[in-house]
Amino acid sequence: MGSSLVVLLSTCNGERFLAEQLDSLLRQSWRDFVVLARDDGSSDGSRALLEDYAAHHPERFCVLAEDPVNRGASASFARLLETALAGGAATGLNPGYLMFCDQDDIWVEDKIERQMRLMEETEQGDGSVPALVHGDLTVVSRDNELIAPSFAAYQRLDIERGRLGEIAASNPVTGCTALINAALARRALPIPADAIMHDWWLALVASAFGKLAYCREPLVRYRQHGGNAIGARPHVAARLSRAAHWRRLAMGAASSHLLEVGAQARAFLRQYHDQLEAGQRRSLRLCSLLRLRQGLLQRIVYRLVR
Repeated sequence: MGSSLVVLLSTCNGERFLAEQLDSLLRQSWRDFVVLARDDGSSDGSRALLEDYAAHHPERFCVLAEDPVNRGASASFARLLETALAGGAATGLNPGYLMFCDQDDIWVEDKIERQMRLMEETEQGDGSVPALVHGDLTVVSRDNELIAPSFAAYQRLDIERGRLGEIAASNPVTGCTALINAALARRALPIPADAIMHDWWLALVASAFGKLAYCREPLVRYRQHGGNAIGARPHVAARLSRAAHWRRLAMGAASSHLLEVGAQARAFLRQYHDQLEAGQRRSLRLCSLLRLRQGLLQRIVYRLVR
């Protein structure tokens, strides 16, 4: 079951929407790929559904041996990544490229083809350079009805921010749109426990040591149903006076999210310290201050790194 492209799919109690996603994978115009799936301790019929598709499409789906441990999305995808790269008798895989797939979305029929072409342009013939391709999404409801034509516009994301310090503070990559080459995958492993999400960690590695490329045309229908691991929320602009803004900052408690951001930055600095440039190390040291439990300091540091 060898293939140059492996699509990594982690499921957890996603039976309701899973078949629609699997069918969208089967409709892809790019045919040279294998789906490597792992169920993350579901209590519904997700695993049985994966095994049914694998039985009917053995050339397309490979399901990892049952593992009842619920690792969470980031650790589950990290496990899939490690397994795909390891290859061997269990999977027979030797991927040059890997994509990440969520259980509840719907892929546009030429998603893989469009992103593989963009990857070719990004690598420019040199697959040894770590590279990550990602893109926009269409936000839809649980019933696949349009909410927003552009996820990036819906959340006011600044995709142009690509420096390591900027990405350490705010993740521009939505994991279910990500395509990476094997060079990036190997450079990123092991993904530590302090990584907030696998996609964020991969974005950091690509920014520090390789290339990022963005496809502005939405190629995924990003379903919102109340049980999303991350989800999409419309951007709401703050309308505080300058004085009220600083009073709120001074009185505010530390943000639990920014504590995680600081811990992730520190973990990245620790893992790659000797491979980073001096300016990159300075940015990460500054960002790691976000782990301090002082609300005002957190917010000042966040403005500086952003």
